[in-house]
Amino acid sequence: MSFKKKVLGFSSVALLAVGLAACGGDKNEDTSKTDGDKDATGATESIGKAVDYKITGIDPGAGIMEATDRALEDYNLEKWDVVTGSGAAMTAALKKAYDKEEPIIVTGWSPHWKFAKYDLKYLEDPEGSYGGAEEIHTIGRLGLEEDLPEAYQVLKNFHWTEEDMAEIMVEIIDGEDPKVAAQNWIDANEDKVAEWTDGVEKVDGDTIKFVYVAWDSTVASTNMMALVLEDLGYKVEMSQVEAGPMYTAVADGSADVLLAGWLPITHATYMEKFEDKLDDIGVSMEDVKIGLVVPTYMEIDSIEDLKE
Repeated sequence: MSFKKKVLGFSSVALLAVGLAACGGDKNEDTSKTDGDKDATGATESIGKAVDYKITGIDPGAGIMEATDRALEDYNLEKWDVVTGSGAAMTAALKKAYDKEEPIIVTGWSPHWKFAKYDLKYLEDPEGSYGGAEEIHTIGRLGLEEDLPEAYQVLKNFHWTEEDMAEIMVEIIDGEDPKVAAQNWIDANEDKVAEWTDGVEKVDGDTIKFVYVAWDSTVASTNMMALVLEDLGYKVEMSQVEAGPMYTAVADGSADVLLAGWLPITHATYMEKFEDKLDDIGVSMEDVKIGLVVPTYMEIDSIEDLKE
């Protein structure tokens, strides 16, 4: 979801029909439309030319951007550039291209709501530039277990699936308030939440401070866990920052916990920097992934296909 350089992360999707070249009308206009369709799938010209040799990324502090720079080197893609921006800008560009069936390549990670909204696929990565499957870890400050043992136990028990998280993310993208979407999921999954809180006693207003990044996945998980702990009597404070300050805050004790520890690749730099100042509480989700993503209508399957 290390996210360090030149990067990333939100409703319904309408698939627009491609133009019909043989329907009559202006000949030049028809030819242009047909060529555009072929460009979208890479049938007429190279994928690179079709997308102007650009990969749409996210914020420059994200590790997926660092991995993408590495991919350009690993696959000798000297002509290519990664466009930096926000996660929201990336998904807006994806939607704009998708609605017109135009070619686009974006940095992607799952869990992410875009996979529920659009028909997308990861490009194969035979060089392993993006690493293998990752995990999302819950990372706490040193001393958290002694200071807030009840919360620590819930966080240690916390484990859910990509499908669980997607339910909250999609509601948020469709306009629901994050807390309402999180509460809806809790109400529909009381048995799962009960497993996390089993045997944990309630507290009387103890404060716990969450720090998080504005990724859709982290917004979903942090709002959900905040409600779970509030139900146990905690006063929950949430602060949104960038990835670097997020780890710094937990390492220096100004925040208690983060739920966005993408390891071992995405946040490797931060974990290496603060390793002796952090408590890796546990894994909340397995088999998460980062890489390059394209719409399924594009006739491309591997990063190697980006070469001319």
